[in-house]
Amino acid sequence: MFGIIQGFTVILGVIGVGYLAGRFGVVKGEQRLVLNRVAFSVATPALLFTVLHRSDPSIIVSPVILVTTVSAIVAAGVFVAASRLWFKRDLGATTLGATCAGYVNSNNLGLPVAVYILGDAAYVAPLILVQLILFAPTILAILETTRGNQRGAFLALGRAASNPIILASVAGLAFALIGIPVPELALAPIEMIGGAAIPMVLLSFGISLHGQRALQRGSGRAAVFTATGIKLLLMPLAAWGLSIAFGLSPHETFVATIISALPTAQNVYNYAATYQRGEIMVRDTVLVTTFASLPIIAAIAWFLQS
Repeated sequence: MFGIIQGFTVILGVIGVGYLAGRFGVVKGEQRLVLNRVAFSVATPALLFTVLHRSDPSIIVSPVILVTTVSAIVAAGVFVAASRLWFKRDLGATTLGATCAGYVNSNNLGLPVAVYILGDAAYVAPLILVQLILFAPTILAILETTRGNQRGAFLALGRAASNPIILASVAGLAFALIGIPVPELALAPIEMIGGAAIPMVLLSFGISLHGQRALQRGSGRAAVFTATGIKLLLMPLAAWGLSIAFGLSPHETFVATIISALPTAQNVYNYAATYQRGEIMVRDTVLVTTFASLPIIAAIAWFLQS
């Protein structure tokens, strides 16, 4: 339990430093996007390569990844059903709401949680790959059709294939499968760059919190609360139930449930902003789930490890 408290303290501490940097004008406005871009295109790919090239390739088809993937699909389906019953939205907004309910922040917060709480980023790295290869193209294809573009699926697949995170993850898995060691002369700078990924994304998120006002009247709070409840309560409960049903070990059940309780991924907001669909709903869901997930993850960890 001390390790969990220590992990959250580290994560919140760096987010807090980022907030102060924004609050006192050290980083202004959209300048924080530089951190996001460097982390997305350079540091995170380096981190994932170093993690995956040393990992057991069988983890990508492990029961943990299967359980978390099925749980995400269940969560998205429940949101779509709830939306049709209580707060009907257009196709784009409904798609993004379902994504908020099931698309976990396996990168910005998932990697820190994996490193400091699960003790191994190798559990989260394959999930990033699954989300980017399977979920992201599907989401982008649907959003492309809302623009009247029937070639959305092909465009989404093209974007996924050129994603630096996917390219680095595939390269890391290839090295692990082939079993060829990476020369230390080449690996050392990659590891150094990868070490900057987690601090950069947490700082950037903290900076982004300055000046935000969430859950204002008329901003679609019903959809936000529904997506938040599904994401933080239903999805981990589904993962726990599936883990028991599939006969996973106690540790695998712990990992699958914790991963499923991660908050909504921040890149869902990038999709919303790009396609101009449900931006406020997605922004508020990301914000609420990020903070509400911390005590929930701690409670899950205490319950499953006690």
